Amino acid sequence: MQPTDPDFFMLLCESYARLLRKTLVHHEALTPTEAARWLYEDAPFGILAHDTQPDPVFVYGNLRAQRLFGYTWNELTALPSRLSAEAPERSERQAFLEQVARDGYVDGYRGIRVTKSGERFWIERATVWQLFDRDGVHRGQAAMIPHVSDIA
Repeated sequence: MQPTDPDFFMLLCESYARLLRKTLVHHEALTPTEAARWLYEDAPFGILAHDTQPDPVFVYGNLRAQRLFGYTWNELTALPSRLSAEAPERSERQAFLEQVARDGYVDGYRGIRVTKSGERFWIERATVWQLFDRDGVHRGQAAMIPHVSDIA
């Protein structure tokens, strides 16, 4: 998949809108291709998505998320998503993801994450939601990260 794939952009946005009853990207005047490019290149928030494998792998991370975690597109999209948290945080992360699976989404999440170089930071006010395509097929989970902070 390309980072600006309009079909994946629509999956992200339509799933978000169905579950949260609000718009992820307020660029109605743009084509899906233009909006997908904006989300990838210019969004002021991070977006990550992983697939449905037993050990899910990231399939998407916009430039903001890549900068936050310190990975390139190719590195991020080969990374099991569990590695975005340190080992002690992984059981908390897994319980959280199970809550998302049960409820469809969770808003206002805060958790510790780790960069490629091992630096720890907080993600705050994150929204995590289930990705379902138009046919109702589960395609993974996505996260919108509007704010991060250093761990003191």
